[in-house]
Amino acid sequence: MGRPFEGIRIIDITHVLAGPFAAYQLGLMGADVIKVEDPNDPDQSRDSGTDHDLNHAGMGTGFLTQGSNKRAITLNLKTEQGREILRKLVATADVLVENYRPGAFEALGLGYDDLRKINPKLIYASFSAFGQGGPKRIRTAYDHVIQSTSGIMAMTGTPEVNPIKIGAPAIDYATGTMGAYALSAALFQRERTGQGQRIDMAMLDVAMILMASHVTGYLRNGKHPKPNGNRMPHATSMAYQTKDGTVMLGASNLRQQKRLWTVLERADLIKRTNDERDADYDRECRTLTEIMLTRTAAEWEEFLQESHVPASRVRTMGEALADPQLQSRGLLHRHDHAPGISGPVTVPVAAFKFGHDGPRVDRPPPMFGQHNDEVLADLGYTPAEITGFRSAKII
Repeated sequence: MGRPFEGIRIIDITHVLAGPFAAYQLGLMGADVIKVEDPNDPDQSRDSGTDHDLNHAGMGTGFLTQGSNKRAITLNLKTEQGREILRKLVATADVLVENYRPGAFEALGLGYDDLRKINPKLIYASFSAFGQGGPKRIRTAYDHVIQSTSGIMAMTGTPEVNPIKIGAPAIDYATGTMGAYALSAALFQRERTGQGQRIDMAMLDVAMILMASHVTGYLRNGKHPKPNGNRMPHATSMAYQTKDGTVMLGASNLRQQKRLWTVLERADLIKRTNDERDADYDRECRTLTEIMLTRTAAEWEEFLQESHVPASRVRTMGEALADPQLQSRGLLHRHDHAPGISGPVTVPVAAFKFGHDGPRVDRPPPMFGQHNDEVLADLGYTPAEITGFRSAKII
């Protein structure tokens, strides 16, 4: 068997994080992903990241993260010839993904209704900040702006220090992941019906889904989620200081809190109901604050996990990446050699494993326009025509 999306061609006309990450996930599962960039305006993630030399080379770590398994071409879609080349490419494709301002591709004659005439089975996905409809449809945003818009920032932080942005661009990557799910569902649906599909992905919608239980709670009783920092609803399931750092307890349910108080030799604090836990919250907090200071965070993690009580010391990213558990999962791929990059680079793959024919990296992230000649030749263009496109700044 081959990977699920081998033989599927995806045209990826997206930039920054969410859209490229969605296409990347399908590329890991075998799809032929052709990344299209404006010859005068590369994907801005190419010059973003922690390595300034790579940024200047157009191979920033922001791009490398989701650039593997893609071929890269450049097309000036503001020219008629550029649009014609794209139409010819669409005729060979299964999926087109774009994340420009709603209405921009329609204005160029490249909207879904235009391209489905060329390829009726085409799955056309548009990623945007607020969606293709609604009063805010033409507004633009990034992850941190959507965090502000959605209410996530307002519920993040402490009572004294808030609002605070989540450290990672979680909405971008969640939108990419949800987008990969939507594309997979549409491809499966097409196998059954033979019909193409129009997908409308909005970052704001994904942000709300990330707060799903909070949304349901607010709509039920009007209570806003509060920025409580590391303070959780149950005293046995939150962060405490230890001798040398912080440990996060996770004795959330009644069985786990019973185990915790038992191993701590405080059977008097075991509760039979969550109402009892609520009523004794402050005393439990004071008790645990005192007890947790008697050992190091690592010692508490080891001790409690041996008793099947969820607990972890707070780690840095470096510590997390060095953990043998993570290293055993095959989550990362190391490129020892890649064009435009001096030295090795390691990138995340997918957050799941298959027993066979699962996600894998086959090729390194491409340089800007690296596959122009290859892809255009496949479409039937001659070397002379390709040279002419380059001279006319169409590619």
